[in-house]
Amino acid sequence: MISIIIPAFNEEHQLPFLIKHLEGASSGLVSEIIVVDGGSTDNTAEVVKNMDGVILVSSEKGRAVQMNAGANIATSGILYFLHADSFPPQNFDKLILQEIQKGKMAGCFQMKFDKAHWWLKLMGLFTKFNHISCRGGDQSLFVERSLFKKLNGFNENYKVYEDNDMVRRLYEVTHFTVIKQWITTSARLYERLGVWQTQLLFIEIYWKKRFGASADDLYRHYSQRVSD
Repeated sequence: MISIIIPAFNEEHQLPFLIKHLEGASSGLVSEIIVVDGGSTDNTAEVVKNMDGVILVSSEKGRAVQMNAGANIATSGILYFLHADSFPPQNFDKLILQEIQKGKMAGCFQMKFDKAHWWLKLMGLFTKFNHISCRGGDQSLFVERSLFKKLNGFNENYKVYEDNDMVRRLYEVTHFTVIKQWITTSARLYERLGVWQTQLLFIEIYWKKRFGASADDLYRHYSQRVSD
């Protein structure tokens, strides 16, 4: 069975759509959906409390901290980390289990954006390739529970780039797989900052990390461009 872990911050409007989607797209292999609220200032917590079968967990803000908090209470052998604005394909849980049964202990889906812009379509096409440079958190992440624990979970020093750090470590220790089905993610950050400014920001963070920037340096650079 699969535990879905969703880190959330001010997602009162988004979460009802996602939960409804997950219920309709599941093959019945999901044992629990855990939403980890990072101190939202809207009605996220109240909305989740009113959802049948959804577990609400509170933690400090930060996706790495929140996802670890969800993993700590998860009861299934497979952990599936999903952003609140990403919608996995039909029968996503069955597709994940099939890969686990093949010995693929970690992986993600290929991704497309919900915005019709030629550059975003091109970026989505690159996610089909099984190379670490083509990975990102919006593709979601499934990982076998014991492997996740072996790697000590997400590095909580990272407030941005936490997904990339985890995937890098997974590539080093296991055969990471990309399921050839589309997960659809929101382009809301691109709409907010502009396509080219957002892409430039991600490139800058990538190269800063390559040249030795610390987790704090990355977050400082990100927060200068993006505020909650």
